[in-house]
Amino acid sequence: MTQIKDIMEEEHHHPLLEEEAISSDDSRLKQLGYKQELSRNLSAIANFSMTFSIVSVLTGLSTTFGIGLTYGGTITMVYGWPVVGMLTLVVGLSMAEICSAYPTSGGLYFWSAKLCGNRWGPLASWLTGWFNIVGQWAVTTSIDFSLATLIQVMILLSTGGKNNDGYEASKYVVICFHGGILLLHAIINSLPIWYLSFFGQLAAAWNFVGVFVLMILIPLVATERASAKFVFTHFNTDNGDGVNNKLYIFVLGLLMSQYTLTGYDASAHMTEETKSADINGPKGIISSIGISIIVGWGYILGITFAVTNIPYLLDENNDAGGYAIAEVFYLAFKSRYGTGVGGIICLGVVAVAIFFCGMSSVTSNSRMAYAFSRDGAMPFSPFWHKVNKHEVPINAVWLSALISFCMALTSLGSLVAFNAMVSIATIGLYIAYALPIFFRVTLARKSFVPGPFNLGRYGILVGWIAVLWVAIISVLFSLPVAYPISNETLNYTPVAVGGLLIITVFAWIFSARHWFKGPISNIDA
Repeated sequence: MTQIKDIMEEEHHHPLLEEEAISSDDSRLKQLGYKQELSRNLSAIANFSMTFSIVSVLTGLSTTFGIGLTYGGTITMVYGWPVVGMLTLVVGLSMAEICSAYPTSGGLYFWSAKLCGNRWGPLASWLTGWFNIVGQWAVTTSIDFSLATLIQVMILLSTGGKNNDGYEASKYVVICFHGGILLLHAIINSLPIWYLSFFGQLAAAWNFVGVFVLMILIPLVATERASAKFVFTHFNTDNGDGVNNKLYIFVLGLLMSQYTLTGYDASAHMTEETKSADINGPKGIISSIGISIIVGWGYILGITFAVTNIPYLLDENNDAGGYAIAEVFYLAFKSRYGTGVGGIICLGVVAVAIFFCGMSSVTSNSRMAYAFSRDGAMPFSPFWHKVNKHEVPINAVWLSALISFCMALTSLGSLVAFNAMVSIATIGLYIAYALPIFFRVTLARKSFVPGPFNLGRYGILVGWIAVLWVAIISVLFSLPVAYPISNETLNYTPVAVGGLLIITVFAWIFSARHWFKGPISNIDA
């Protein structure tokens, strides 16, 4: 609370400076063609906090820990993370440069339109926008579904674990958890922005402190610790999936890192609510990635020192039912105290981080839906674009929660279908990140007018590296993850992402090209 008070006090100290900054923000927004409709209340720290809690290393790394262990084990995590982190930072730097030039809630699709000019702008904007919004919905789906799954694992462990007749929730119970979590997120996101700003900063602090507590506590409590040699050199090739090539295994394990480091476009979607947005938006993108890389690496190192027997952690017959990180936490406490309660409490710390992560993700989704419908790109656009008396795009909030719920319903049919949906979360979103960067280094190479934050003469080089990295991961994460290939083991990522591409292109050819003109001004002449 003191933090909020300090921020409030700071704001009272310089009312004139504040007003100047806000009026220059509003006039910049006017130049870009929009009137200020959302409430501009977020400081640089608040903008960073929202994004940091979406990137949330606790969420991403804890829920995909099993992927890292399966494909390569400790080596993939310890070395894969900084590699992916640095390349992600390159993507972030390019995005930040463009964000500084065009600080609007639409973010990526608006950038694509402006960078492509009048001829190709509408198509570029249409494709980028749909990949971004569907990718974001998939992110929210996967975050909240992973929380529902984690709650189920916590209940299983609390009732005695899998080997002592613990309660294993059915997939229908898990989907009810998922619906309940989304409902809470929609309610919180219907509150005025200053509440969200407070929750966002609380979330960032929780993520930060939570990582440090867990990375120190878990290896300290564990009676069996891994040697440094194991952590830094052990390569797990025993994945039971028929994949034997070491490089191939390493590459598949990178998904854990890349899935975690997504969602930092949130800083751009919050720019119409952020003061001095053309500087603080870019700052939010870069700092959230940079700090996540450092904190995440500490978390990986801390937890992997408590990993000794990889096949057992992944075994479906262990107490946590094969949920690797839960088993690590549970065993650490059980081995020392004879009871795993402490481990369940630690999982609770992760669960709260995931809850905040989903909450901020819905915020980001709704701002994107608000902007996209403001430009008439969505069916029933005028309805989704409505803002309530607290200047919150309330219909867009509930739409985002509803769609994320529907996307999770596929898990009742088959986990294969569900995983395909989730794969859009990484690849679909990254394609939306790369498109405006690609246009910036090609069509707009000469015409791009940078904002106050820019990479100077390195802009083009950094941009090309970013585009190449996204092209590489799009291929890597579409590769089969198990052999021999059957319809159970097929990687449906290219099907899901290709399907999305085909639908958006067909919608464009048969309908949208006649009426969607890219971003449209909403200022009355």
